[in-house]
Amino acid sequence: MDGTSSDPGQSRSERAEAAERQAARRRLLEQAEADRVPVDDTTRAVPDRRWRRDHP
Repeated sequence: MDGTSSDPGQSRSERAEAAERQAARRRLLEQAEADRVPVDDTTRAVPDRRWRRDHP
């Protein structure tokens, strides 16, 4: 299921478009992986509940 097929009924332009889509998909996935922040580099959000001290 890589988007390419050797189906004789598929035109050359359809195969070229499918190849372009796959190349674009790979580029997007590579970019997303490059931009990904490792879990160890993130901090856990802790809610600020100080305002509740003044109000019961």
